[in-house]
Amino acid sequence: MKIEWAPLRVPLERRMQILVTAFFTAMLLILLSVSFLLVAGSLIYGGVLVRSLMVTYLAYVFVHHKKTQSVVDGNGWMIARTNPLHRHYRDYFPVELVKTAELPATKNYILASFPHGILGTGIGINMGLEISKWLELFPQVRPKLGTLDQHFHVPFMREVLRCWGLVSVSKEALIRMLSKSNDPKHKDNQDGFTSNAVAILVGGAQEAMDSHPGQYILTLKNRKGFVKMAIRTGSSIVPSFSFGEVDIFDQVANPPSSLLRRFQDFVKKLTGVSPLIPVGRGFFNYTFGFLPFRRRIVQVVGAPIDVVKSDQPDSQYVDEVHGQVIEAVEKLFNQYKDKYLENSKNATLVVH
Repeated sequence: MKIEWAPLRVPLERRMQILVTAFFTAMLLILLSVSFLLVAGSLIYGGVLVRSLMVTYLAYVFVHHKKTQSVVDGNGWMIARTNPLHRHYRDYFPVELVKTAELPATKNYILASFPHGILGTGIGINMGLEISKWLELFPQVRPKLGTLDQHFHVPFMREVLRCWGLVSVSKEALIRMLSKSNDPKHKDNQDGFTSNAVAILVGGAQEAMDSHPGQYILTLKNRKGFVKMAIRTGSSIVPSFSFGEVDIFDQVANPPSSLLRRFQDFVKKLTGVSPLIPVGRGFFNYTFGFLPFRRRIVQVVGAPIDVVKSDQPDSQYVDEVHGQVIEAVEKLFNQYKDKYLENSKNATLVVH
């Protein structure tokens, strides 16, 4: 294998982008490791005071999550959601955000987001880490990003995720977020925002396993939970498509019949997480490593699909709305692929 080396002399800004991107790429592993070490170290080696404080904090995490689902009602500390370091991460690819329709701040929204890719990087930046562009395009609409509920059971890590605007995709957490009042005078809206938009990567871990450069394979046909949630809360569904998301990483070949895919399916059933083996670039080469490739990601936000609120969604109506979502996603892809994909003629959309 021939190694393609990166030039030694590059602008300082690009070096900074690489360092910041390396941190966020390894973020989950770092947060899990640090959380484990802090808890284990305190309980094993700490004195009476340290152990008591740790036990108290662990009890707080359990009670707080059960009571509030760990949801931060507002945007949180803005310094944690837009700052120069996060902009370095955004500009590494770069990640862009495109608005195609208004999202009035008089209702709440579920952003049905595709594709998942390896990490969901585009949506994670635009609606989690660096929300300045979102706030410019969609004023008074709070951006939130849904992730696995188990992440909020991990001490310390949960506090970081909450600061970045992440929320649990559990039924209770989504109902809490999407049932919020849109009245400007309501106590929850004293920050000047009157709407919540929660992005959900509908395809989840299953879709991540199908992520390979140039292949837009979506897991959607049998995913109707987000539609039911939208109907229960009266939230509009907004289709969102991130062009280029699948191009920033490849992964070790894992066709459906392979031993690796069967292992990934087994772990996913147990944990909800698929153990992927991503293939990227290195710090000083473009051939192998854990860093994502510098590929442009453009998140296109479509027009909202309004629903009729019902506490008991009718299956026929769920299927009707679900069909509208599939149609809207396909329309977004076909309408914008030539504009935002370099090799658009060979790009196809497959909906499973």
